[in-house]
Amino acid sequence: MTKFCSERIAKYAFEYAYLNNRKTVTAVHKANIMKLADGLFLESCRQVATKYPSIKYNEIIVDNCCMQLVSKPEQFNVMVTPNLYGNLVANTAAGIAGGTGVMPGGNVGADHAVFEQGASAGNVGNEKLLEQKKANPVALLLSSAMMLRHLQFPSFADRLETAVKRVISDGKYMTKDLGGASTTQEVVDAVIATLH
Repeated sequence: MTKFCSERIAKYAFEYAYLNNRKTVTAVHKANIMKLADGLFLESCRQVATKYPSIKYNEIIVDNCCMQLVSKPEQFNVMVTPNLYGNLVANTAAGIAGGTGVMPGGNVGADHAVFEQGASAGNVGNEKLLEQKKANPVALLLSSAMMLRHLQFPSFADRLETAVKRVISDGKYMTKDLGGASTTQEVVDAVIATLH
């Protein structure tokens, strides 16, 4: 945990909120126990928050955050966390959203970005899903939309997201984790057909 990195991630969170018309940034921490490391993180978040007066800033301890995510997820807008808590929060959010198969993710640095499934609990290295061709492609498709948006192709990102949402809401082509019986390829083909 460094001041430089804490300020950088806080600035990214506030810039993201500003550019995407989000109203609140919540810092997730455990400063009551991790006094030095998380204390530094919170100090950095508070400093950056002063530069964005139009965005509400608040803080929450990670334990309470996970409970609140399950009971009232709509209260959160943009969350900024150290890496460890980000993993916990992402996997909790994935469970609420329908599982790791639907959770997109992106790792954005100063010079590079990687987009991938946003949560991994329970399915990393699951050879059975691969052999049966039953892995849910939705997370990777939505991660691709995030990448398109990052590369400044918002209309393509919107088209892909809309196609994925239509396929899911239609309910005809869904993998087992979403209550269906479709293969990975059948879901992808349905999304492609919806794009046309």
